[in-house]
Amino acid sequence: MSIPLENLRRDLRTRLESDKQMSGAWAIVPLLPTIVGIAVTAIVFAVIFSSLANIPRTTTPTNSTITAVGPLVAALFGAIILAYLSYFILLILVIVLIFKLVSRRNNHFNRQILLQEDLVGMAKELAAKKGVDLSVLLNNMERNVREARLEETEKNATLYAIIGGLVWIYTAYFLMKDFFKHERREDLFINDMLRTFNALGVPINFPYRNPPIPDRSFALYFVLTLITGGIFGVYWVYVLVTDPNNHFRQQMLMEDTIMAQLSSTFPPPSPIPSPSPS
Repeated sequence: MSIPLENLRRDLRTRLESDKQMSGAWAIVPLLPTIVGIAVTAIVFAVIFSSLANIPRTTTPTNSTITAVGPLVAALFGAIILAYLSYFILLILVIVLIFKLVSRRNNHFNRQILLQEDLVGMAKELAAKKGVDLSVLLNNMERNVREARLEETEKNATLYAIIGGLVWIYTAYFLMKDFFKHERREDLFINDMLRTFNALGVPINFPYRNPPIPDRSFALYFVLTLITGGIFGVYWVYVLVTDPNNHFRQQMLMEDTIMAQLSSTFPPPSPIPSPSPS
């Protein structure tokens, strides 16, 4: 039984937890402050006009005037409480969104490093089994894994979620750039892997990414978000959610193809014969 092959199977099983799809509906979060502000303002003005309409047209204060003003003050106080409550709920949504985005980045990157290490281990096992010297090709694969370990370090998802209101821009920056760099680095590893297994007589064929994650301009997204009053932030968050979603779906197809073709190189172990009756 091949240990690297069993590790590969385990890596594929863990992607159900590490490569989670997120709903594009999270993109509405940047618009919520505007929506809440408009709703609260509309309520306040509606109460003000309603209360003013109920104030009697007299030149001297009366009990009826005081009676009409009382609900106005209560309504304004209630609107303030509603606004604070709404923005507190909004803050919770932002915290949850940031935590989900950062934690799935960490989980996917960590799983991919383990997967690549196991692919290197399988290539070494096959090379030893066939007596082939592939030290140069194997070194290229291992170098990609080392670079990933150095550059794809884990971010503290809880910390970024708690202080997300202050560092959201930086969080959006590294989420955009990290996935783009990750995919390019992963493609380099795959090319080295294909050459290695082809030299071992195990050709692997699968479709390339379509489409790959583009190199999006952080400066452009930031400026457009500012000049549109945060409206462009809806698309920005949508990109942060859907780019990894697409990456995960294509990665799943590639991994299944690799697993199916590599499994054929290691026949299942022969069953242990049962002892004959004495």
